[in-house]
Amino acid sequence: MRRAMIGLDGFLRRRRWLVLALWVAVLAAAAPFAVRQSEHLSGGGFDVSGAQSQAVVNAVAADFPGVEPSQLGVVVAPRAGATVEQRRAAVRRIGRAAAQAPDVTLTAPARAAALRAAGARRDFVIPLRLTVAEDDAQEVATDLRERLGIGAQGRLPAGVELHLVGQGALWAGLQEVTKTDLEQAESVGFPIVLLILLAVFGSFAAASLPLLLGVFSVIVTGALIYFMSRAMDMSIFVTNMASMIGIGVAVDYSLFVLARYREEIFAGRSRDEARKAAMATSGVAVAFSGMTVIVSLAGLWMVDNNALRSMALGAMLVVAISVLASATLLPVLIALFGRRAYSRNRLFTVTRLVARSRARRRRGSTRPERRRGSFWARWTALVTRRPVLAVLAASALLLTLAVPVLSMDTGTGALRQFPAGNETRIGFERAAAVGGAGQSVPVKVVARLRAGVASERGNAAAIRDVRARIGRDPAVASVAAPVASRDGRSVFVQAAPRADGEAPATKALVDRLRRDLPAAAASRVAAIDVGGQTARQNDVEDLISGSMWKIIVFVLGLSYLVLMVLLRSVLLPLKAVLMNLLSVGAAYGVLVAVFQWGWLDGLLGFESRGHIDTLTPPLILAVVFGLSMDYEVFLLSRIRERWEATGDSRQAVAEGLASSARTITSAAVIMASVFAVFVFTGVPSIKELGLGNAVAITLDATLVRLVLVPAAMELLGDWNWWLPERLARVLPRSSFDELPEPTAS
Repeated sequence: MRRAMIGLDGFLRRRRWLVLALWVAVLAAAAPFAVRQSEHLSGGGFDVSGAQSQAVVNAVAADFPGVEPSQLGVVVAPRAGATVEQRRAAVRRIGRAAAQAPDVTLTAPARAAALRAAGARRDFVIPLRLTVAEDDAQEVATDLRERLGIGAQGRLPAGVELHLVGQGALWAGLQEVTKTDLEQAESVGFPIVLLILLAVFGSFAAASLPLLLGVFSVIVTGALIYFMSRAMDMSIFVTNMASMIGIGVAVDYSLFVLARYREEIFAGRSRDEARKAAMATSGVAVAFSGMTVIVSLAGLWMVDNNALRSMALGAMLVVAISVLASATLLPVLIALFGRRAYSRNRLFTVTRLVARSRARRRRGSTRPERRRGSFWARWTALVTRRPVLAVLAASALLLTLAVPVLSMDTGTGALRQFPAGNETRIGFERAAAVGGAGQSVPVKVVARLRAGVASERGNAAAIRDVRARIGRDPAVASVAAPVASRDGRSVFVQAAPRADGEAPATKALVDRLRRDLPAAAASRVAAIDVGGQTARQNDVEDLISGSMWKIIVFVLGLSYLVLMVLLRSVLLPLKAVLMNLLSVGAAYGVLVAVFQWGWLDGLLGFESRGHIDTLTPPLILAVVFGLSMDYEVFLLSRIRERWEATGDSRQAVAEGLASSARTITSAAVIMASVFAVFVFTGVPSIKELGLGNAVAITLDATLVRLVLVPAAMELLGDWNWWLPERLARVLPRSSFDELPEPTAS
C-alpha cells in the first residue's frame, strides 16, 4: 500500500489541475442534491422479518382490502373568537388539500361529520383515508403539511390552528426538526473546528485545508444520500449521522496527513519529499484506518433492520469520501498552497515565541544541565514510574462511569423526540384530549383460522372470545368490530389503547396480548398475531438487543486482527480491545445517567424518555471502535517503530507518545467538539449519539492513550511485542515509517 500511495502522489503532482477540476466539478454537481438530501428519507425501516408485527402488515395488505393500512388525521383547533364560518372554511380547505394530494382522501361521511363538529367551539379531529402503508404515510403527511400550511408562518386558515396526527405525521414533523437541527449544528460546528485548527497550526491557510475537506465530504455524501434514498429506505436520522461523523473524520484524516507533512518540512525535507513522506506514512494510516472504520460499521449490517443499516451506510459513505479526499484532494491543495501550508501567520509566530521565552525562563533553560525533557517524555516517566497505580486508578474511574450500564433500558419512538412546545407534539396532545391518546396508534390483531371460515359457529365463537379478551384488558380503551378477510379464513380486530403507542403501558399491553391470546381457547381454531406500531417497536427492540452479541464479536474480533497485523503482537491488540471496551462502557454509563435517569434534562434542552434509543448502543460501539482504531494505529505504529530502532520498551513508548500525542490530542479535541455540538442541537436520539461518542473519544484520548497505554506497556515490557514464530511467518509485514533520511531543502 505504501508503494501505491507514493505512486499516487507522483500522479497527483503531475495532474494536480486535472484532479482539482474533477473535485470542483463533483462539488458543483453534488451541491444542489445535497440541499435536498432529506426529501425522500423515511421514518420506516423498522420492520422485522418473520415477526408478528410484519405478519400483520402482510396480512392486512393481502387479505383485508377494506382495512386502512395506516392512520392519518387533522386536528382542527379553533382560536379564541373563531367564527363557525372560519371553522367550516378550514374543513373545506382540508378537503381540497386531500383531493389534490395522492394516496389520501377525505370521505363524504368524515367531511359531513367535520362540518357538524365545526359548529362547536371545541377541538375536533378529521380522519383521512390512506391507501399506503405506514412507512409510506410520511411522504403523504409531508405533502399535506405543505398544502395546509402547517408549520409555515401565516399560511394557516384564519381563526384556527391545524395539526396533522398519525405515525406518518410524526415522522414528517421529525424530519423537519432534524433538518433544522442539522443546519444549526453545521453552522456552529465548522467555526469551532476552525478555531481549534488555528490553535494547532497557527495559520489560517493550513487550518482551512482540513476544513475544506470536511465541507467537501459532507456535501458529496449528502448528494449520495439523496440518490440512495430514492432507491431504498433510509432513516431520517442518516443526515445527522453522516454530518456528525463526516465533519470529524474528514478533518481528522486531513489533520494527520497535514501534520506529518509539516513535521517532515521542519525536519529538512523539500516540499515534494515531505508530501511524499506524509502520503507514505500518515496517508497509508488514514487509508487503513478509514477501511477499518468502514468495515467496523459494516458489522451493523449483521442486524436485519433497515433503519440501523441506513444510518451505518451514511457513516460508511462519508468515511469513504473523507479517505478519498485526503488521498487525492488534500495533496493537491497542499502543493497549491505552497509555503502557506506549513508556515505560521505572523501573529501566531510572535505569540508562540513569547510563550517559549517565558517557558525557558521558568525552567531556567539558560543552564543546559537544568533543562528538562519534553512534556510527553516527563508525562510518560510519571505514569511508568508507578504503572500498577496508574492502571488501577484509570480502570477504576472508567468502571465507575460504566456502573449505570447495569440498569440500561432501550426503546424506540418519535413522539417524545419532540420538544414540549413543538407544533407536532401539540397536535398529538390535542388529538389525545379529543379522542384518546391511543386512537392514532391502534393495536392490530389478525387471527388466521386453521379450518373453515369466520362465519361458521365454532370459529365465530372463538373470534368473539378473542375480542372479549382484548376488551377486558385495562389498558384498552375500545375494540372495533371484527373484519373478515376476502376469503373468510382470517379475521382482523383493532383495539385503541388508553395510552399513546410509545408509552410503557401500551408496550406492556402488546406483550400481554401476545402471551395471553395464544393461551385462550381460540388458539385451537386460529393462529393469532399481534401487530401495530407499538408491536413493531417491541420487535425491533428484541431484534437489536438479541443481535448485540453478534456486533460485539464482529467489531472486537476485527479490531484485534487488524492491530495484530499492524503491530505484529499478540498482547498489544488484546490490551487495545479491552481498553476500548472500557471507554465504550463508560460512555454507555454516562448515557444512562443523562438520558435514562434524566440528570441533565434542563441543561441539554430535553426531557428524559426513561430509556436509551434502541439504535444508540450498536451505533456507538461500531463508531467508537472504528474511530479509536485511528488513534491506536497512529500511536502504536510510532511506538513500534521506535522499539525496532532502540529495543528499549520504555524509551519507545516515551518517544512514540512524544511524536504523536499532540496530533492525536488535537484530532480527538476536534472529534469530541463536533460530537458535542450535536448534543445541544439534536433531538434526543441524536443527542445520545453525540454525547456517547464525545465521551468515549474524550476518555480514549486521555485516560486510555495517556495513562493506560504507557502504564500497561510498562508492565508488559518486552512481552508487548511477543509473537509466536509460526504466526510471525504467516502475518504480512507492514510499516508506515520506513523512509529515507531527509535531505536539505
